[in-house]
Amino acid sequence: MEAGSRLVFVLVATLILQFSTSISSSSAARSVPSNANTQYVRTSCSNTSYPRLCYRSLSIYASKIKTNPKLLAHTALNITLKATKSTSRLMKRMSRIHGLKRREAAALADCVELVGDAVYELQRSIAEMRHVRGSNFYQVLADVQTWVSAVLTDDDTCMEGFSGNPMNRSVKILARRHIVKISHLASNALALVNNYAASHTNLQ
Repeated sequence: MEAGSRLVFVLVATLILQFSTSISSSSAARSVPSNANTQYVRTSCSNTSYPRLCYRSLSIYASKIKTNPKLLAHTALNITLKATKSTSRLMKRMSRIHGLKRREAAALADCVELVGDAVYELQRSIAEMRHVRGSNFYQVLADVQTWVSAVLTDDDTCMEGFSGNPMNRSVKILARRHIVKISHLASNALALVNNYAASHTNLQ
């Protein structure tokens, strides 16, 4: 292994350890509430593309969400935003690693911008959700759906930059792992926003 590649591997391994420790500590600090509200979360999550991730990320907030579809969608958006901010910081750190190949550096630079856009789009989505009123319900929800869909597009574009073989395997695995995670969270959040819109329609 060349010296440059060895340095990249060591730095990436350090980043993996730091993020894994952070995630483990965060998860350990939370306790899953043992009440009937978790069943509402489980049932709602069954309609998403990644139900296990959905339930795992949202069930700890069941006592706050209760059986409110708006709170469920809002919480899912906030969880996605938090994870996306963490991924944004990771991408910035990785982009400053010495010894990256030109293609790796370019892919990471693109991802820094794209994930930064995703953070902004999620922030806009959450802000829009606060303005939902009876008269403007569908317009606001349409805006939220547009913003979250844009997040998914940004995530997909970022991942495309790491396709192909001539990439450092450690860099590629770490970047894609975190992008896939926030993409799945965003997909679930969008599904729950759609469910919220449908629940409102059913009450008409």
